[in-house]
Amino acid sequence: MSKSLARVKQAIADLALEAEVLNPGPSRTAAEAAAACGCALDQIVKSLVFQGESGTIYLFLTAGGNQLDLDRAARHAGEALSRADAATVRAVTGFAIGGVSPIGHLTAPVIFADPRLRDFDTVYAAAGTPNHVFSIAPGALIAACGAIEVPFTA
Repeated sequence: MSKSLARVKQAIADLALEAEVLNPGPSRTAAEAAAACGCALDQIVKSLVFQGESGTIYLFLTAGGNQLDLDRAARHAGEALSRADAATVRAVTGFAIGGVSPIGHLTAPVIFADPRLRDFDTVYAAAGTPNHVFSIAPGALIAACGAIEVPFTA
C-alpha cells in the first residue's frame, strides 16, 4: 500500500469517518473517476490546489463538473491566487496531482468547499493515489476537513 493511501486511511480512522476506500480504477480526472465509480460527474470531489501571493496554500474542493472562478476564489482567499506547481502540491499536501485527498495532508492548507457537493447523499474524493477514492457523505467530509463553504465556481 502506498504511503499516501495509508495516510488517507489513517485520517479516516482518526476522524472516525463513515467512509469507504475504493479502488475503482483510473481516477486521475473527475470524468475518469465518475465513470469508474458509476456516479454523476458532480459527485466527484475535485481537489484544486492554489497558492496565494503570501505563499499560503489553498485547497478548493469542487463538484466534478464545476469550474473554479479564479477571481471569486481569490476574493474568498483574500489574495491573488495561482495554481500551485506539482512540487509544491506534493511538498505541502504529501500527494501527487491526480490523487490529492481532502484529508491526510502533511501540512493542512486552508480549505474551501463548493456548496454543490451537498446536493448528493454520497460524494467520492481522491484517497491519495490516481486509482483510489473514498465515498463519504458531503457534510461529513466538509466538517472533517474544516472546509469553508463558499461559492467560488463559474
